[in-house]
Amino acid sequence: MAVMFASVLGLGLTMRLTGDQMTHWGWRVPLLVGCAIIPLLFLLLRSLKETPEFLERKRRPSRREILRTLARSWRLVVLGTLLTIMNTVSFYMITAYTPTFGGAVLHLAARDNMIVTLCVGASNFFWLPIMGAVSDRIGRRPMLAAVSMLALLTAYPALLWLVNAPSFSRLMAVELWLSFLFASYNGALIVFLTEIMPADVRTAGFSLVHSSATAIFGEFTPAISTYLIHATGNRAIPGLWLSFAAVCRLIATALLSSSRVAQFSAMHNRAT
Repeated sequence: MAVMFASVLGLGLTMRLTGDQMTHWGWRVPLLVGCAIIPLLFLLLRSLKETPEFLERKRRPSRREILRTLARSWRLVVLGTLLTIMNTVSFYMITAYTPTFGGAVLHLAARDNMIVTLCVGASNFFWLPIMGAVSDRIGRRPMLAAVSMLALLTAYPALLWLVNAPSFSRLMAVELWLSFLFASYNGALIVFLTEIMPADVRTAGFSLVHSSATAIFGEFTPAISTYLIHATGNRAIPGLWLSFAAVCRLIATALLSSSRVAQFSAMHNRAT
């Protein structure tokens, strides 16, 4: 919903403002509008409830104990971060980077790029609950592994097909395919991360893993993609960056076996 709202806002500004107006003051409008969500965030913080599993615990860990437990479970944190890299890289590639890639690299109209981003947001909104339900039936690991392989095999060829003959229709097709991969992966990953984290450090562990992958890899995806294009001259190379993220996920899957997850969880539960 946030992606769709931001795309509509960007599309409206692009259609109503000139390039000079956007450069001088128009770019500030989305930032100011974004500040309106701050009261909602405080409302959510006040209304969220703890999980029953956490509430049933007679003893609540202190902040120091949580940090100590996370330090002892550094392997789980590292592997969880590797799992999340593909999720954050694909999200920023199909949302934040699309207008830049479409305009600066493919030289398509700003309006077309915003429309594609809007459709990507709608695609995410459509596929996420569906693929999450599929992962409930077939399991998280098979879903994550299958999507990672699809990303590894198709991301670069899809972008290569796009840059060979850039057009609005090709950009739409490629971005919707990447959106399907992202939603399929994210629908299973978010639940899987909470399942492998022990209850006593679930919120802290999940936040650390997801924030680390986002800050280190996801948010730098536009900058890394731009640098790689300038360094290599290959306009399709962002697809290899996404393929790298998929490889990280496959490595994490190979290391994070079911027995190890159980071992980590048991160790943390004994520690508390």
